[in-house]
Amino acid sequence: MSILVTGGTGYIGSHTVVELLEYGKDVIIIDDLSNSKIEVLDSIKEITNKTPKFYQINYLDKEKIRKVFKEHDIETVINFAGFKAVGESVAKPLMYYHNNIGGAINLLEVMQEFGVKNFIFSSSATVYGDPKVTPITEECEVGGTTNPYGTSKFMIEKILKDLYNSDNSWNICILRYFNPVGAHQSGLIGENPNGIPNNLMPYITKVANGELEILSVYGNDYSTKDGTGVRDYIHVVDLAKGHIKAMEKLEKEKSGLYIYNLGTGTGYSVLEIIENFQKVNNVKVNYKIVERRPGDIAICYTNPDKALNELEWKAEKGIEDMCRDSWNYINNNK
Repeated sequence: MSILVTGGTGYIGSHTVVELLEYGKDVIIIDDLSNSKIEVLDSIKEITNKTPKFYQINYLDKEKIRKVFKEHDIETVINFAGFKAVGESVAKPLMYYHNNIGGAINLLEVMQEFGVKNFIFSSSATVYGDPKVTPITEECEVGGTTNPYGTSKFMIEKILKDLYNSDNSWNICILRYFNPVGAHQSGLIGENPNGIPNNLMPYITKVANGELEILSVYGNDYSTKDGTGVRDYIHVVDLAKGHIKAMEKLEKEKSGLYIYNLGTGTGYSVLEIIENFQKVNNVKVNYKIVERRPGDIAICYTNPDKALNELEWKAEKGIEDMCRDSWNYINNNK
């Protein structure tokens, strides 16, 4: 029996593949390499001494997905595939809805056809929109999303709930991530997007290593401790381990629909992240304050108690680990 990981050469996907292989699972990756590189497979092999089966497929191509299910005995699907840049989603909403929702429906239809009912979905804290209260729990209202990326995640969640209501033999776990940062301690896999990054930490690393001249801090007039946006940053390895716990939950329960926030429960401002990065790595990060970015909110951090109580999962790594591992990956891949 195999675990199918869509988007498995991407940032979070690749770290989760490493954890799955080290757990002893056979892993099949589907990825179109639109936001990742084939060389990630070599890094995964170097870390784990194992090579996952790989198919270069866009998950909008239903026939090719069907072929993978015909060739393999798949027990669980973990879906990381999907576009993920908030700013880009505001500029290109149709692209985000077509890819993220259309691909997820394709995947679920093929799973249904082959009787594969275990599904772990890579969702996001963006489904909470601009939260009325913090810290955010799983019981907080969803749907007041502030950008098409978040709306696509919310709509897929709704599809999954409707699917489970129609057939409760499905076994679904929705994981709402907060802000993944950091890299594998080996320095072999991490986050290094092309061009100007949409997320804070890779933007910081590109400025620190001279690839970009200056970091743009989007707004310093929010109602926060220093005026900059506050987020719950979680180390990507902790996040990957959350998927192992979710998989164990599905193996134990056999059917159900479960939702968990994955974060640390601590909020850091943009300026606090910059300050920590500079201190931990002894480097300078030039930055400037610019206008707020469309779709951004002031404060977003979670209460992670439900994941602790039901999954026995807790984030272990702190902000210094996140900053150190992010920089180590960049230096290791110059």
